[in-house]
Amino acid sequence: MAKDTPLRWDRRMQQRLARGEAAALGELYDRFASLVHSLAHRVLDDDEAADRITREVFGYVWENPDVFDPKQGSMRSWIAKLARVQAVHRLRQLETDAHRASGEGSAEELEQRIREASAAARADYIVTSMPAPLRAALDLAYFQRRDYRQTAADLGVTEDEARRRLRLGLQLLSSANTRPLEGSSPPGNGRSL
Repeated sequence: MAKDTPLRWDRRMQQRLARGEAAALGELYDRFASLVHSLAHRVLDDDEAADRITREVFGYVWENPDVFDPKQGSMRSWIAKLARVQAVHRLRQLETDAHRASGEGSAEELEQRIREASAAARADYIVTSMPAPLRAALDLAYFQRRDYRQTAADLGVTEDEARRRLRLGLQLLSSANTRPLEGSSPPGNGRSL
């Protein structure tokens, strides 16, 4: 049997979830739980809170598989967005409660912390979901401090190709901080998580 394309897999998974197949939820959880947990942990910096977000996201997916729209992106992207939105929402609640209790800091500082946490989670997701050649080039250039010529040599590609991969990877990453802050409205078509 030929391997499913991601779009086909997404549609079939949505259908299985809509039929109430518990095995489908298990398969989805196995595939994306670490992504959800890591995004939630990146925003909240708390394992218990990240565990709770993970349970909430998969509970929401189980109860609302029809909210997923393949025309809007992949199931992986949808689930990552649900995790990010829910984690930012939870962070906003926690920070607001702490702000009220202590009276320290301003509303602007609170929003800035939330924006930074959201952008960091989005950047993590972008890096983990970008194609392996782009991720490898960024890893060599930024974590191993190679210039584009050394990156090209290490990857066995031309210098032009190395520059192209680095440029494209950086363009993807730059979108992490330019998107509107998510978490102020519920995910999906108006349904709350």
